[in-house]
Amino acid sequence: MSHITLVRHGQANTTARDEVSYDRLSDLGHQQARWLGAHLRDTRAHHPRVYCGTLNRHVETAASMGLSDPIRDARLNEIEYFTLAQLYHQQHGVEIPTDREGFVEHLPKTFTAWSAGEIMDPPETFDAFEARVRDALHEIGTEGGPAIVVTSGGLISMAVRQAMGLDIPSMARVALAIMNTSMHRLHPIGAQLSPVLFNAIPHLEAPDRQFAQTHL
Repeated sequence: MSHITLVRHGQANTTARDEVSYDRLSDLGHQQARWLGAHLRDTRAHHPRVYCGTLNRHVETAASMGLSDPIRDARLNEIEYFTLAQLYHQQHGVEIPTDREGFVEHLPKTFTAWSAGEIMDPPETFDAFEARVRDALHEIGTEGGPAIVVTSGGLISMAVRQAMGLDIPSMARVALAIMNTSMHRLHPIGAQLSPVLFNAIPHLEAPDRQFAQTHL
């Protein structure tokens, strides 16, 4: 087995309220990705295999990082949170948040309802999401050599859930903590991948870059 470094995409369109509008990087998101790419080159990080989801924000992040010819895999795509939130509102009257504080309360409720099958006709079921993440990371982890994967926060939180056996509220807290262009590493320990790095942002730690430490 090989270790996998998961990278959340750069800051996307923070004013969006639907999947299509959200799926592009902001100017800051591109800069975050460029800084991360420079950090990886400066530290001579070795990732002979490069993957990303098929969403625009994944592809744009990989490009701004300077990663060449990533393998695009739709199994590495994010959940459709905006769509789930709209269905949750229509079916249960749960208001869609308009600010960070509201989002912090809304995400765990949405994950819990989704996992329990209380949101009808979602874009995909929670079980299907869990299965595709497990299958994709198992396949990547059993290939040869370290891999870097550009993806999204929801998928990373699912990867941590699977590695650590987290319940749904804990998975939601993990998702809320994940910063843009943060790195998360899964390393083979025995027959399983285990987390050895979480939410690392060495490229954003300098005082003049701390403004770029964003969650949304």
